Amino acid sequence: MVLLLSIVPSFHLTAQVGHDPSHSPYRDIRRGGVGVITFGYLGGSRGGPGVGISDGPTGGLRYEVAFGNALGAALGVAYAQTTRFVVDPTKDSLSRRTGPFNNDVVLADVGLQLALTGRKTWHGFAPYVGGALGVALGGGSPPEPNGYEFGSKLTVAPEAGLRWYPARRVSVRGDFRLVFWRLKYPLDYKQPASDNSRVLPLDARLTEWTAHPWITIGLGWTF
Repeated sequence: MVLLLSIVPSFHLTAQVGHDPSHSPYRDIRRGGVGVITFGYLGGSRGGPGVGISDGPTGGLRYEVAFGNALGAALGVAYAQTTRFVVDPTKDSLSRRTGPFNNDVVLADVGLQLALTGRKTWHGFAPYVGGALGVALGGGSPPEPNGYEFGSKLTVAPEAGLRWYPARRVSVRGDFRLVFWRLKYPLDYKQPASDNSRVLPLDARLTEWTAHPWITIGLGWTF
């Protein structure tokens, strides 16, 4: 009994010790602002009439800063070489759509991120989730006969990602966003064409939210 009582406290103390700091899978993340250069691809829906922008490579810059142990903010701007189609609602259904044509877009946003491992990495990795609000500014496509253009759109984008820290100041990350914006179509899309077809049915809405998967990889440096 005496031997048993002497073993139990020692076992309890051993369990409390946890990982040896030199062998722990957790490492502190260096504090400071992080500049990031990103490259990626933006896809997604072109909407019912098919005139929305999509399908192009992106390049951008981001700046990230942490608040407390888990929450952080990010400010970013990116340039996307997307394309779109042009629709002439006066033509028949077989010939009204032409393209694709280049329609480059600038994406700017500000967002919040939640680090799932706090201010530490696990075996060098740090996953996060978050979301961003921003604006998409399009241009460069040929004008449509009815004057439709992509213009500027407000964007909403939930995101998830993973950072890897091969060194104290260097981080490599992969990020997935689902960017939403709303397209607005002209009333001419409901007018009958030469073959009595219409770009949009009479009971269709003239606005539509479209979703755009945006995958990026980035290289970051902590200042």
